[in-house]
Amino acid sequence: MPKQVDHEARRRLIAEALWRIASTRGLEGASLRDVAAEAGISLGQLQHYFTSKEEMLAFALDHISALAEQRVRSRVQAVSETPEPRTVVRETLAEMLPLDDKSRTGNLVQIAYFVRAVHSESARGHAKKGVPGLRRFLADQLARAAADGTPHRHPNRHPDRHPDPDEAAMLLIALVDGLTTYTLLDVLAPDEALKLLDRQLDLFFA
Repeated sequence: MPKQVDHEARRRLIAEALWRIASTRGLEGASLRDVAAEAGISLGQLQHYFTSKEEMLAFALDHISALAEQRVRSRVQAVSETPEPRTVVRETLAEMLPLDDKSRTGNLVQIAYFVRAVHSESARGHAKKGVPGLRRFLADQLARAAADGTPHRHPNRHPDRHPDPDEAAMLLIALVDGLTTYTLLDVLAPDEALKLLDRQLDLFFA
C-alpha cells in the first residue's frame, strides 16, 4: 500500500523549517528552495503545499498564533483553574514577548510578514486580522476586572475614573509591541521586558 502522508503535519514541518531559517539568518533572502532543503524535502514537494513564499509565510504566521494560544492557556491554567483577569491579561501579553528561543523565532517570522504587509494590501489584511480579536479579548478581561470590583486605571487619570477597556487593551498591545522591538534588538533583556510589563499592569490594576 502507498504510504499515507499527513498533509497538515507536512505543512507544519515546512513552517518549522521556515522558523529555523528566520532564527539564524532572517527571511528576506530565504527562497522556497532554501526552506525545502531545511525541511528535508524537494522543492516540488514544498510547492505541492505552498505555491508562493507569501502563502508559506501566512501559514507559518497562523501556526505560530495557534501555538501561542495553546501556550497562553497552559500558562493560565498552571497559575489557577479560575484565574483572575489580571492573570489572564498578564500571561497573554507575556506570551507575546520574545522571552525564549521559540517565542523569539515566532516574533521574527511575524516581523518578516509585517514588513511585507506594509507594501501588500492582501498581506496587510492577513496581518491585521488577529488584532481585533485580541483587543476584544483583553478589553473583556479589563471590563470583567472592573465589574468584579478589581479596578483598572491609567496613571494619568483620576483614580475614580476607569479608562475605556477597549482603549486600555490597545495601549497594552502597543506596549508589548514596543517591548518586543527593543528585546529583539537587545536593548532590553527578556527579564527586563517582563518586569516593565508587570509594572505597567500595576498601573492598570489597582
